[in-house]
Amino acid sequence: MSTPALQIHEPNDPRAANRARFELELEFVQALANPFYLHSLGQQGILDQPAFINFLEYLQYWKDKDYARFIHYPHALHHLDLLQHAQFRAEIRKDEWREYLNQKQFDHWRTWRDPKYLNAPKPVKEDPVNPDAIGNESSTILNTSGL
Repeated sequence: MSTPALQIHEPNDPRAANRARFELELEFVQALANPFYLHSLGQQGILDQPAFINFLEYLQYWKDKDYARFIHYPHALHHLDLLQHAQFRAEIRKDEWREYLNQKQFDHWRTWRDPKYLNAPKPVKEDPVNPDAIGNESSTILNTSGL
């Protein structure tokens, strides 16, 4: 006896196969909005695997408006962009970067509709690992102004 959530589709049904693939990839892309998930992928070494890097490049099609409209967490697309950079993939393993990204995401959610922040001057970028190194190479990858 099968439940509705566990229905098995005919293996020769291409529509069902495409729908299942679409749902799986959508769920994965949306998971990329979570800095703790990215950190976990980095610590497990998954972000270093060439096949996974190719998969991340393949997922860029989600930025197209026909697909992006299904994304509930827009940070996922920004993080997908960041994951295209080897430096970000290496840095996200560090607890400091995970916390920095998490805080930037929280700050964005907290202020994105607040009128007092709409016209405020943008702060100088700061490196979460070395706060004294303003504007250095590692801080340029994590450009959160697009969040």
